[in-house]
Amino acid sequence: MKHKKLLSLILTFALVAGLAGCGAKSYSNGASADGAIAETWGTEAAAPQAAADMGLTEEQGMNSSTAMPESRKWIVTVNMSAETDDLDAMSAALDEKIASLGGYVENQSVYNGSAYGGRRYRSASLTVRIPAQDVDSFTGGVAEISNVVRKEKNLEDVTLQYVDTESRKTALETEQTRLLELLSQAENMSDLLEIEGRLTEVRAELERTASRLRLYDNQIDYATIYLNIEEVQEYTPVEEPTLWQRIRDGFTGSLKALGQSCQNLLVWLIVALPFLVLYGGIAVGIFVLIRKLRKNRKKTKTPPPTEPEK
Repeated sequence: MKHKKLLSLILTFALVAGLAGCGAKSYSNGASADGAIAETWGTEAAAPQAAADMGLTEEQGMNSSTAMPESRKWIVTVNMSAETDDLDAMSAALDEKIASLGGYVENQSVYNGSAYGGRRYRSASLTVRIPAQDVDSFTGGVAEISNVVRKEKNLEDVTLQYVDTESRKTALETEQTRLLELLSQAENMSDLLEIEGRLTEVRAELERTASRLRLYDNQIDYATIYLNIEEVQEYTPVEEPTLWQRIRDGFTGSLKALGQSCQNLLVWLIVALPFLVLYGGIAVGIFVLIRKLRKNRKKTKTPPPTEPEK
């Protein structure tokens, strides 16, 4: 009788925990439809349009920060591409900016270019974590020290998922507390083993839920910024050039390319000069030897002149 009563208590509390989880899910399904918002801002078209919709000028819309309701949970992701004429100087300035904002570099790779083709064009790729409230300060700092050619800002609303996970954690903690009370009241070995088995499952699920909440907190507190940097000789123009500008720029580019090709040819000739002298000498020697052999062959084939009979 006691055994059946104990089992009924365990099933009752498990049912309560399940109802709590379902209640959280029903809250998530019944909430407003803006639960998963993804908002992308591009430097060429999206940001000016959004600024116009909000009654701001294009310059104000590009420089102002995106307002996010404080009552909701947001995951901020930014993708940026920038150009600089001095990669080392920009890297040093970025390190200083990141440190001042309390962020850190999660991943970084630098490509130093190839030794062939004249100038070494270098590039860098960084994954930066910045406190979410300082994202606009960081992107504005990047724009001050480089030419930003692309910028996309994505906002993901995870409020409903976060609330659901918190509700699940609360239900598991309640069930764990009650199982510990039942464990202290168990009178036989079978009840003790059954309660301990369920307690192990609850603790494992509780740890997974707490880990999921910690991951959410990290993604919400720190925005993720993917930054690609190219070292260039000239910045990419922001505005679309006119016909005459395209002709002028194309002609200037052709002259520069011709000059670069002449420089590369001169460098190649100087570098390859020892080989050219060696192989040229061998070729001249072979040519002279072949001419001598041909002359000797002609002398051998030509018969001596015959004397006239008297």
